[in-house]
Amino acid sequence: MSRRIRSSGLAFGVLLVLAGCADPQLGALDRELAAIRSDPGPTPQITLPEIPELESVPYDESQQRSPFIARLPEVADTPRGSEDLAPDLSRSREPLEAYGLEQLDLVGTLTQGGQPYALVRAPEGQVHRLRVGNHMGSDFGRIVSITSSSVQLVEVVPTGRGGWIERNTRLTLDD
Repeated sequence: MSRRIRSSGLAFGVLLVLAGCADPQLGALDRELAAIRSDPGPTPQITLPEIPELESVPYDESQQRSPFIARLPEVADTPRGSEDLAPDLSRSREPLEAYGLEQLDLVGTLTQGGQPYALVRAPEGQVHRLRVGNHMGSDFGRIVSITSSSVQLVEVVPTGRGGWIERNTRLTLDD
């Protein structure tokens, strides 16, 4: 009996919900929309503003330097350098010469038998032991001194004018 009462109650509830969805004003709304659709009313007149005639101005400064491109350094500003400083390109390259100095990390120094060594980590994580005279960096850097906190290098870089110059660089433990 309880099941029959629940079923009857559920059916009555559904009937009430459906009856609540019926609105007597929906018919009036349908009639109003049909009237609007049958007579949309006058179309508004849209007037476009008059477009003024523009005068074209020729650009006569095409041969001038663009203000959006940085100036190239003057040739006189760069040192000529010396061809005598050119690196030995026939020398076999050392493993750390494949990387720029900004990719290498000095992770420590040690001394064995009075000889100072630098411990340098490559980008792939391998640590290399280097001494004075070894090369590292992509600019032909040669180690000239090793202290407890830094490695002093001399790099040989091209000037762009056919010569080479030496540049002192330091790799420190803080890097």
